[in-house]
Amino acid sequence: MFPARNAILLEEPIDKRSAKSFIRTNERIRAREVRVIDENGEQLGILPPFEALKIARERGLDLVEISPNAAPPVCRIQDYGKFLYEKDKSDRAARKKQKVIVIKEVKFSVTVDEHDYQTKKNQAVRFLQEGDKVKASLRFKGRQMAHRELGYKIVNRLIVDIGEAGTVEFMPRMEGTTLHAILAPTKKAEPAAKKPAAPKLAAAEEAPTPAPVQS
Repeated sequence: MFPARNAILLEEPIDKRSAKSFIRTNERIRAREVRVIDENGEQLGILPPFEALKIARERGLDLVEISPNAAPPVCRIQDYGKFLYEKDKSDRAARKKQKVIVIKEVKFSVTVDEHDYQTKKNQAVRFLQEGDKVKASLRFKGRQMAHRELGYKIVNRLIVDIGEAGTVEFMPRMEGTTLHAILAPTKKAEPAAKKPAAPKLAAAEEAPTPAPVQS
């Protein structure tokens, strides 16, 4: 039977922080037994969750399931709010270290003039120096497909002109009516370790000048 329209469905309150991070805590831990580690890193052995939770409550802390796939699951007695704060802090630090590689496209045409070519070349160099990859593309239109060597000449010139600012990741190749190449930033060479400075030799003390012998 379906519940009456006006019936009130009682549900177990959910900790929004747990729901967000999918970490079971306290009464939401469903395993029959858990391996318990206290707030000091000490092993308390394998206990039923209700006993482990009782210990956590007596210490004013939470029971947090930190390894749900272990057999039995591993739980730690700790301050859950502090745990989430530290976890968020470490996640943000890890994201800062990640470098997102972006591919930026620079488009050419067979009829590109010198000024436009130089502008696009400088743009490609700037992208590479900023750490992004560059896709140099050249699209042939209509009868230009009969003169593909002109397109290769432009893209190959770009590769040469960029020089040490980038390296070729994919050589020029055709895809349909478009010729393209992928350039990647040049990896910066690690600075050579400085050699320890040679210890300075102490200046030799001058020998005292002997006093003149009086006759």
